[in-house]
Amino acid sequence: MKLYIKEKVFTWGDKFTVTDELGRDRYIIEGEIFSWGKKLHVYDMAGNEAAFIQQKLWTFRPKYQVFIGDEQIAEIIKEISFFKSYYTVEGLGWEVEGSFWDHDYEITRNGCPIVRLHKEWMTWGDCYELDIADSADEIVALAVVVTIDCIAEASNN
Repeated sequence: MKLYIKEKVFTWGDKFTVTDELGRDRYIIEGEIFSWGKKLHVYDMAGNEAAFIQQKLWTFRPKYQVFIGDEQIAEIIKEISFFKSYYTVEGLGWEVEGSFWDHDYEITRNGCPIVRLHKEWMTWGDCYELDIADSADEIVALAVVVTIDCIAEASNN
């Protein structure tokens, strides 16, 4: 299954629309404007919160927590590296590899693909294609990819 994340260009704070292969809206991702640290909410089209992403403050390395309901299901950490970006996804057993600079990477578990992310170039605003292997991983994969994008964006600024 494929999802497409499209950044809204002229908005305050982070706001993304997530669509499916047929162009139907599936999720809205909104950031909190006035908060300590980065906080993002993933809403389904009925307005229910499907996931919540929160930056962990006062840490040496960038760390973000991913929540589904009240349960923390993952913590994404940017590792210290001199030559390329490297991320750890604790709690899921997922591994992340690829080119984060080019927004072209894959998340796997025990060598089996979970999601592959590819940035579409020459679009108005950022647009990413997520190819998710199992629809059961849809929300978690979306939340992890959005989190990695937040960390990469903050590191580039």
